[in-house]
Amino acid sequence: MAPPTAAISDTGSAKPLSFPRYLCSQIKTKPKPVTDVDLHGKTALVTGSNCGVGLETSRQLLDLGLSKLILAVRDEEKGREAAAELSQGRKGFDPKTIEVWKLDQCEYGSVVAFADRAKRTLRRLDIAVLNVGIYPAKRRVNAETAHDEVIQVNYISTALLAILLLPLAKRQPQPMRITFTSSETAAFTRFFPVGNPQQPIFPAMDAPGKAARNTADRMFVSKLLGQFFVAKLASVVPARVAVINAASPGSVHDSRFAREFEGSKAGAVTKICLRRFGNTAAVGARMMTDAAVRHGEETHGKFLSFQKVIRMAPIIYTKNGAMISQHLWRETMEELSFANVAEILEDVAN
Repeated sequence: MAPPTAAISDTGSAKPLSFPRYLCSQIKTKPKPVTDVDLHGKTALVTGSNCGVGLETSRQLLDLGLSKLILAVRDEEKGREAAAELSQGRKGFDPKTIEVWKLDQCEYGSVVAFADRAKRTLRRLDIAVLNVGIYPAKRRVNAETAHDEVIQVNYISTALLAILLLPLAKRQPQPMRITFTSSETAAFTRFFPVGNPQQPIFPAMDAPGKAARNTADRMFVSKLLGQFFVAKLASVVPARVAVINAASPGSVHDSRFAREFEGSKAGAVTKICLRRFGNTAAVGARMMTDAAVRHGEETHGKFLSFQKVIRMAPIIYTKNGAMISQHLWRETMEELSFANVAEILEDVAN
């Protein structure tokens, strides 16, 4: 499992979307609903699924006949409300199809307990949509790890959960599908203010300063780290075990993702703009559902935007990107060593 020594290949992927091209695609492209997949007999989990894109992705999986759905949520009461909403209007639907499990990605213990429960109680896990993400109005530091909370939740804990779920894939004849909620904004960040690819990554993200206070850019960075991780993880885990990809739901105007900005001038302006070009969460979720159920090995380690495979952030394909990938993988493995992630990866790779 040595880290890569060269930039990853982008063969077969369309160019990444510049911001103007992204806006154009957002306005002109309407993703198609997934209707040609049958999920009867399948089990799926969706994190961050009590509202927004996570809730609508869950609804679409159920519409495709899913037999068991795990709503992974921080607030179990809100999760139960979401489960009740998802159950409404389904003739002959068994409410036991949906289970609400607690998952708080601010705490390693919660992530480990969630994964242990999955391995202990689930006979199979066909689909995992890792959708949890935060976008705070002000910078927060994680009380347990002292990492920037955005990086902790959006990247580090998501990486931990993905690895801890992999042993479930070895129990079933067909590959597990793991889809990360990513974003085109990964290409719109400068990554590090100092621009040094050899600088340790987590300490740079934890350091106070002007860059740390820019929570929008920090959220973009978290999505970039996620793309680095997806590309590397897919190089370690064979597609015959798990098909690992990432997808963007695009911009949505009715999500609670940026709820901390509600009432502010910036929030008001953003809301007006999103209503002009953003989709509903239900439409955005079509892209997540598509990535999770309609594609196979051709998307392993890839990023889908508007239901098409495109290149990830440009830096990932550069020599500097290769160095960053090495540092990020090493630091991630060291950070998560308490959960024996290296041993898990070695086992599933064989």
